[in-house]
Amino acid sequence: MSLAKLLQEQQRRLGGIIELLERERTLLADADLDGKALADIAERKQELLSRVEASETLRQGVQRRLGYADGAAGAHQAAVDAGCGQAWKQTLELTREAQRLNALNGKLVSLRMEQNTNLLDMIHRVAEKTTYRSSGRVAAQSGRIDASV
Repeated sequence: MSLAKLLQEQQRRLGGIIELLERERTLLADADLDGKALADIAERKQELLSRVEASETLRQGVQRRLGYADGAAGAHQAAVDAGCGQAWKQTLELTREAQRLNALNGKLVSLRMEQNTNLLDMIHRVAEKTTYRSSGRVAAQSGRIDASV
């Protein structure tokens, strides 16, 4: 497979990952989380990432077989010499965008987790300060026993 075809394939897959990351961001920003939709996105992202990794491994192998150095400089030179320097640049831009969106989504997940932890802490504090009477009503604990219970 030619380098141009490999880069096209990577761009297509990276575009798919970016679409999934944008959808994930929208879901994470919603008040009600759709766990099933998020799980589906995670599964599809993993599939695409595996495919990107496989095509990147293949691209690196072609780069080495053609005598170019490993790493970014060798990849850039191989792309330029193959007449697909612009495709290489676009692939790198898509990769950076996917990384940016992934980091943003990670921050949203962390923020959600922090909010949930704070909410649970508040519920625990409130629950520790209350008891229930036989009538089912809440009575605040004051360190003394309520004789009317």
